[in-house]
Amino acid sequence: MVIRVAIVDDEPLVRTGLEVILDSASDVSVAFCCGGADAVEAVRRHEPQVLLLDIRMPDVDGLAVLRRLAGLPSAPAVAMLTTFDATEYIDEALRTGAAGFLMKNTAPEQLVQAVRVLAAGGRVLAPEAAGPVIGGYLQATRPRAATRRVEHLTTREREVLALIGEGCTNRDIARRLHLSPSTVKDHVSSLLSKLGGLNRVQAAVLADRAHLVADSAETFGAPRL
Repeated sequence: MVIRVAIVDDEPLVRTGLEVILDSASDVSVAFCCGGADAVEAVRRHEPQVLLLDIRMPDVDGLAVLRRLAGLPSAPAVAMLTTFDATEYIDEALRTGAAGFLMKNTAPEQLVQAVRVLAAGGRVLAPEAAGPVIGGYLQATRPRAATRRVEHLTTREREVLALIGEGCTNRDIARRLHLSPSTVKDHVSSLLSKLGGLNRVQAAVLADRAHLVADSAETFGAPRL
């Protein structure tokens, strides 16, 4: 089965180069090439399975085209194409429905393989885009993991942990929570044990990731110097 692919780019030279590469594969056929302004209507008319879509175009940019394609009943799998720094567009493109992110300097054989993957329902990501995507995932999941770790602490222990996260000593914590130093010491020992034997520095990092530090600043105010 031949994969019908479309190329949307404002630069004729780029379109021609990509068309030559893709048409050289026996299982790929370029259905059409055009700029951003004509893209949606051309997709309706030719119904390609895969669309390689330039992000930056002077008339209608790739993200605008991508949003319009989302409303079609049989939208193609879209891979965004760019020669620019990828990190600026990755998040929005993937959230808008792109199934891939490729550089225009992708090697010919890799480009053809990417089209095959997209046509099969897969996703493709250029190495330049992989780092930001993984980093974003870790940034998103780290706070949730930290929040789950402190959920089983008592309210008072979370308050103490938050103040540890601010760098407070036991004496500081006692003063701000109106507790005795010995009581604070007991709370600190208890919460560190519940958190798997963390040391005080590790506990402070955990408090920050769980957003307890920001919450404590609102609840208890800034520490008095």
